[in-house]
Amino acid sequence: MGMNDLTINKQQGQELNLKQQEAVTLSDQSALILAGAGSGKTKVLTSRFAWLIQNQIASPGGILAVTFTNKAAKEMLVRISAQLPINPRGMWVGTFHGLCNRFLKKHYQDASLPQIFQILDSADQKSAIKRVMKKMNIDEDFLPSKEVLYFINGNKEEGVRSNAYKAFDDISEKKNAIYKAYEDQCLKEGVVDFAELLLRCLELFQNKPMIREHYQSIFKHILVDEFQDTSKLQYEWLKLLTAKNSFIFAVGDDDQSIYGFRGARPGNMKDLQKDFKINNIIKLEQNYRSKNNILNAANAIIENNADRLGKNLWSEAGDGDLIRQYNALDDRFETSYILDEIKGLHRSGSRYDQIAILYRNNAQSRVIEMAMVSNNIPYRVYGGLRFFERAEIKSSLAYLRLITNKKDDTAFLRIINFPPRGIGAKALELIQDVANAEKISLWQSAERIESENKNTKISFFVHLIRHIEDQIEGNNIDESIDFINSYSTLKDHYGKDKDGSSRIENLDELVSAAKAYINEFREENTENESGDSKASILSDFLDFTSLESGELQASAGDDALQLMTIHSSKGLEFDTVFITGLEEGLCPHERSLSENNGLEEERRLMYVAVTRARQKLYLTLAQSRLTYGQTMYNLPSRFLDEIPNELVKRINAPKKSFAISTAKIATHSETKHAWKIGAAVEHAKFGVGIVTGYEGNENDLRVQINFHSYGVKWLAMEYAKLAEI
Repeated sequence: MGMNDLTINKQQGQELNLKQQEAVTLSDQSALILAGAGSGKTKVLTSRFAWLIQNQIASPGGILAVTFTNKAAKEMLVRISAQLPINPRGMWVGTFHGLCNRFLKKHYQDASLPQIFQILDSADQKSAIKRVMKKMNIDEDFLPSKEVLYFINGNKEEGVRSNAYKAFDDISEKKNAIYKAYEDQCLKEGVVDFAELLLRCLELFQNKPMIREHYQSIFKHILVDEFQDTSKLQYEWLKLLTAKNSFIFAVGDDDQSIYGFRGARPGNMKDLQKDFKINNIIKLEQNYRSKNNILNAANAIIENNADRLGKNLWSEAGDGDLIRQYNALDDRFETSYILDEIKGLHRSGSRYDQIAILYRNNAQSRVIEMAMVSNNIPYRVYGGLRFFERAEIKSSLAYLRLITNKKDDTAFLRIINFPPRGIGAKALELIQDVANAEKISLWQSAERIESENKNTKISFFVHLIRHIEDQIEGNNIDESIDFINSYSTLKDHYGKDKDGSSRIENLDELVSAAKAYINEFREENTENESGDSKASILSDFLDFTSLESGELQASAGDDALQLMTIHSSKGLEFDTVFITGLEEGLCPHERSLSENNGLEEERRLMYVAVTRARQKLYLTLAQSRLTYGQTMYNLPSRFLDEIPNELVKRINAPKKSFAISTAKIATHSETKHAWKIGAAVEHAKFGVGIVTGYEGNENDLRVQINFHSYGVKWLAMEYAKLAEI
């Protein structure tokens, strides 16, 4: 039977439109599926997976499916299981980090890793870097650890080790010295950070051809979700796994590439076309989420970006309501309008959890949150600390990590004096001095001090850990955690805090999470390659706590208003969406104006925000806004001018309008002595600022500048004496 004779089953055929069917039933070839917002990309990916198996083109274990979130991977497995009577165990479906972790666990010796290595999350990585800097006597004021963290991760994302980095000044040389010491520390402790998972796995495939060729022979079909978010390193990893007779099926949307700050490279889509000789891009443009007025606005905004593959969203759901735009005098009036609209929507039957308020940065939520509290409207700030990132959870798990890996200095430092047990800076300095002198771990150092009876409080801690280790041996993970929470006095400690009840509830929830992991995740995830021993399950659970995206501040079932940044809204959808703070300097963000392709990414961010709405879309802005303690006067966002007038209903526009519209600003770009909008300038008195507008004519021209230290000022061009920087 030839490839052209293969078909999808009747149920799939009824569920897929013609373009989706074309993508799902592609013959043996690499493909780029340009999937617009709400066009059913997950359905296409899972249907492709099922189609390959149903037509015996590939076995379940012969397909590699890569996603960006554990939630997406789990949803894919659930959907595949619903379409096919097969057990998901053994399938290679997961995130880049999760799959790399799996490869490295199987080939730890070839990857020069200990059999039970542990994963540092972002907070633990920063803590580890701080320890390195302290050993090197590098002051945080001189070189912030956060800056070093970005340096290390940025180099790893580019595939650059410390021994290959070329320093260009004293600061970069110092950062690289920390990078080298950090690599050595991680190797000694048997830990890896997120960026290291991918880089170490890439190096494994590069340096061990037999292992690479083994997996190339297994994976004839590689499916990739959210391809526009792949980094340079992730794309290189995918290419290494793809043999000459293998095929990549990449689904993505270059218009939704909004993670440039994380290393996402939308240019990978064009490279994919060239590297895999893809001539035919399949465009999924039918949207199943939004009304056409919303889609037409999104199309009109994004078409102003020059570097895109191009598509046009449309829907059979009708035009829907006009988009409402509200120009407020200040952020309080803006919030008051939003509040009134939400109350009206709720009275009309809308659930709070189907209403979202989006903003460009977290600082904008303060006024909104205060209004919700004072009006007794339940709300949830989406994107807060993940469950496994909370302090009490990390402390409980640190006991478990130290017992599992005595070389884990990060875990040791977290719990050596927490809950407080009188081990002060002097005792800690003693432990670190012995560890440095003997080149041993901090735990081994504490044991050495305990054996010599040099410090009773350190001895108490050593006996505490040993006793916990003895008591939990052979126990299930949930039983072990429950014992740790009590015996370590974590619960007692938080019980003394008047606000500690929620932390105790979280500790109890951790026990439940461990039990759920044993009962659910071990069955739903892939087979346990290292055996079913309690030790290996414990190791896998600790990996899970680092890799899994935990639940946020409220449960998904709560009927609560959703507040979030636009970045956090990616992948979500709501009946009603309010996009707030649509002003120059906020959206687009002031920082983007000086970054390469920054404005294009801000426009993609706006496109993502607009396409979150199903039924109703509100756009709000304020003439003045209290930001970081200063009143800022901003111009309307240029993105508002990009939406056709016939799609917008402007409501209650105040009599006091903005000084000048963005459309008028453009006419001054050719005026003599006029600075370009967004230009960075310096004034002798007011310092550095950004040009945001003009008014007047050539003989009496004034320029509006938002100064970093003095706020917005209007200056006469004739006397301003500005210097470009």
